[in-house]
Amino acid sequence: MFKDFNDFKNKMNGKKAVVVGVGVSNTPLIKLLCSCGAEVTACDKKSADELGEIYNELAGLGVQFKLGESYLSDLEGDYLFKTPGLRFDNENLIKFSKKGGTVTSEMEVFFDVCPSKIIAITGSDGKTTTTTLISEMLKEQGYNVHLGGNIGKPLLCETPEIKPEDFTVVELSSFQLQTMKKSADVAVITNITPNHLDYHKSMEEYTEAKKNVYKFQNENGILVLNFDNDLTNEIGKSEKRNIRYFSRNHALKDGVWLDCKTVKDGENILIDIERIKLPGLHNVENFMTAYQAVKDFISVETFVKVAEEFGGVKHRIEFVRELNGVSFYNDSIASSPTRAQALIDSFYEKGTKATIICGGYDKKIPFDEFGSEIVKKVKKAYLVGHTAEKIAAAIKNADSNYDYVILNTLKEAVALAYNEAEKGDVVALCPACASFDFYKNFEERGNLFKKLVGEL
Repeated sequence: MFKDFNDFKNKMNGKKAVVVGVGVSNTPLIKLLCSCGAEVTACDKKSADELGEIYNELAGLGVQFKLGESYLSDLEGDYLFKTPGLRFDNENLIKFSKKGGTVTSEMEVFFDVCPSKIIAITGSDGKTTTTTLISEMLKEQGYNVHLGGNIGKPLLCETPEIKPEDFTVVELSSFQLQTMKKSADVAVITNITPNHLDYHKSMEEYTEAKKNVYKFQNENGILVLNFDNDLTNEIGKSEKRNIRYFSRNHALKDGVWLDCKTVKDGENILIDIERIKLPGLHNVENFMTAYQAVKDFISVETFVKVAEEFGGVKHRIEFVRELNGVSFYNDSIASSPTRAQALIDSFYEKGTKATIICGGYDKKIPFDEFGSEIVKKVKKAYLVGHTAEKIAAAIKNADSNYDYVILNTLKEAVALAYNEAEKGDVVALCPACASFDFYKNFEERGNLFKKLVGEL
């Protein structure tokens, strides 16, 4: 659609641009469009008072607004930039297209105009840590790295600073990928498990969205896949392209795999896992994934240095505090059962049954297997949020005698978990659900947990 960033700016000049969602990623986009000479209309369900200072700032730039419940009705213009959470088949977007308008997004345009190599990471679990590790390894090797997408900052506005010899590393959600028409130079799928089924119409649609991370690659594209995950393994069998595998459970002649306590690339030893600073086998897997994505561009020494020194990302099995022998961990990013399972396993592998606080917004994901794992590997579960009853039902189905408590608030859960804990216990927030029942995002939920723990 656009040849480069200058072509984008020129084509926006004098055009009517509609931006749906006045959020973190779209506010810089709105400012950019104004600077290009576009007539911008910003649409949002919130009122002017709810938008607050952002409304005043954008209005001062000449932005028009369409706010409230009918913010999507009767949209007209040349281009519409949608927020990732708005489905592509929304009837109002279809009407906009029929009038001759082009529907796109900040990330789609960025893929058009980015001058550097792009490494894109998607998956149901582990993508944020893997994205961060890839960025850290490239930076340690000496490259200039631009980090964005679902993590970091919006990238389109940063395009003038990106040089062809740089690297751009992006984390992409299924929402962002569903309408993508270009793919990354190096595409990574960490795994695919049931997730976001409140948004996607089926598991098949969710999987197809993930495939867009590689579907439009040229013959030089690289695809990194999880050999152990059924769905990504099937993708590998059906695709004829440059595929690199990683595995925790299988020996791979041409892949990166875990050989007891050693990570190997084929038969070559990369590192003993005891030297990896981040805890848990799932993080060993994240390091294997990242290495497969960047091994053409970094040395093994760089990989080892990052593995030995990188301490983790906020809200991802983040140590919060030890109080009277009780250790608290914040894993608010764990917005799916499989992601929460990673925390549970990381402690269980070391001989500890963690006490967990879980529950949240209902993404229509089944909890049957999660309930069974809680019964086997968790000391006690404190359940909060919209899914508390669903998780409780899964626990009862696995073991009717298992000890769990349903509570009204996170504050109550933290207080009770601490009061009932014994010296040596681990208490962890690992929700297994999204945060949107009570919070704007997982960061807000995690920060509240850390505040409550700090006040004990």
